[in-house]
Amino acid sequence: MALVDPDFLKILCCPVSRKPLRLDGNWLISTDEKTRLRYPIRDGIPVLMENESEEMDVSSWETIMKKTSHE
Repeated sequence: MALVDPDFLKILCCPVSRKPLRLDGNWLISTDEKTRLRYPIRDGIPVLMENESEEMDVSSWETIMKKTSHE
């Protein structure tokens, strides 16, 4: 699992929607329900480029939002 400093995570946002991100394993997930983008973390470094993102299906995105809502 990728470790991202919680204080650093608080200032990161999705470069497309400008919404906050949530950590899920080696991915940062946008909280924007319209785009549902996820960004990889490689060698401990978030890769926040639109061309590196992946769009998640609604069901997977909702599951992660529920799982990470308490974090």
